[in-house]
Amino acid sequence: MNCPTTDKLSQYIDELLNEEESTQIKDHLNGCDACTRVANAFIEEERFIKETLQTPPLPDDFTSLVLEKVEPYGQNHTPRKKTIWKRSVLIAAGAALAIGFGATLNPSFAKWVGGMFSTEQVDEGLRMASEAGLVKQVDLEAEDRGITFRVEDMVADSSRVALSYQILNKNGKPQDTYLDLPESKNEIFAVDQEGKRLDRLSVGWQEDSDYGLLEFSLREFEALEKMTVKFNLVELNGVKGKWELEVPVDLKEAFKYTTKLPLQGKSTEQHGVAIDMKEVRFAPSSNELMYETAFTKEEQAKVEKDIQKLGEEYGKEIVHSFTNYGTAIEYHLENEAKKAVYYHHHNTFFTEHPSDVGLLQRNGEESNQMGHIAWNESFIPQKEDKKLTFVLDGVCKTVPSDFSIKIKPKELKKNPVSFEYEGNFITIKSAKKQNEFSLRKSLIPVDRETTFKIKMEGGKEMPASDLGDWVIVDDEGKAYETLQSESILNEKDKNGRYKTTLELTSYDLDEIPEELTLHLLSVTRYYEVKDKWKVPLY
Repeated sequence: MNCPTTDKLSQYIDELLNEEESTQIKDHLNGCDACTRVANAFIEEERFIKETLQTPPLPDDFTSLVLEKVEPYGQNHTPRKKTIWKRSVLIAAGAALAIGFGATLNPSFAKWVGGMFSTEQVDEGLRMASEAGLVKQVDLEAEDRGITFRVEDMVADSSRVALSYQILNKNGKPQDTYLDLPESKNEIFAVDQEGKRLDRLSVGWQEDSDYGLLEFSLREFEALEKMTVKFNLVELNGVKGKWELEVPVDLKEAFKYTTKLPLQGKSTEQHGVAIDMKEVRFAPSSNELMYETAFTKEEQAKVEKDIQKLGEEYGKEIVHSFTNYGTAIEYHLENEAKKAVYYHHHNTFFTEHPSDVGLLQRNGEESNQMGHIAWNESFIPQKEDKKLTFVLDGVCKTVPSDFSIKIKPKELKKNPVSFEYEGNFITIKSAKKQNEFSLRKSLIPVDRETTFKIKMEGGKEMPASDLGDWVIVDDEGKAYETLQSESILNEKDKNGRYKTTLELTSYDLDEIPEELTLHLLSVTRYYEVKDKWKVPLY
């Protein structure tokens, strides 16, 4: 299965793709657990940013005191505009996630208090690196057409390189830092000491911001000693020109601050999932945990047998193209007082169940062996807690399902069909054709497409299995693939279950049969580990 790049997933979450691309991504997410986790992380990132990282106004007396010392700004209080965060992530391959944040700061004030990396507008890991003295002043700039692009400061350690930048007009006033990398011809990349291109870049910015942030993830480049960040910019804030910069980065010194702890031999098997711990790394701006998950031999044989059976019934193309069978784990890290300081749970829907607390980045790469995934996850460092312990809470398996249900589309309006499956209480409300209209660049600008949609709603218990991909089989035994759209609200129904809606779309079913069968191809199940498995990370 060819996974989309993470910038495509980011654009999909931000609704920046055209209809065709959006449909393809939605289709892929319904069958790819790894990409779904990345997409959920983007959603969680937006929620986190909006709820916790908007800059609170300083007390009036403190603001006046600071501004009087820095620049002769007026003293009238102006309410802060509501900030809207945007994101662009550019990655060559894999499902890596790198999160960047912009900042809203007066430039002179930022210098007075220690630069952008000492503020609340960056994550705690970068602030800790700043406190450790790892911020290097860059102060390189390029000017054209009255616009200056300026790189101010840099933080570099073994996990990432972060750069703060500004865009200034001819009067030195900060402008919008949006670079529009996905759509424009602006280019930012890095090369190693041998000239090999490194594309693991994330860009963060904020409307009405003086600063933007660039980050390069270094998690896959252990032997990297030097790199150069190159800027080839051709348009800034609607002004076309040429802005070229090269920022050298010496990583030899940065790697001295990193501690590695091998975890070889730390492995376990739980509920058909094998977990193999690899390494933990402690750097000034992040802690990284590396481990692998896979099906056990017995579970692998069972899954392959069940997949073969599904392929014989519904066609190998349908079964293998849209369904991704795999493994994952849920865990937390606790300190010496046995208090949890990090959570890594896949559930992001329910606030009373923590999801990814303290997570910075996540990367899961599949191997040629089905279900085998190499994970690399980084967390914000703990200032006080140096001795952490990994605690396994549970395992997740996406495996074939044998659930089926028959419906008569024309009778659903009067007689909806209900079913319960592993904690999901669902009612099938309708199954009918629907016209969808879209605009296109053509002599006939309105395009009409007819689809067959099955709409369901109901409730989801906690915990409950996650329903995966479905296939429709008509009364003649022909199978049709479907695209799935699901929503789970943080709101309970009268039965105390979380409200759920589910929609299946088929583009190939021309005639609606009198009776059809819905087959669930995959299901993701969570298994709690009762006897907690622990691994000291010190």
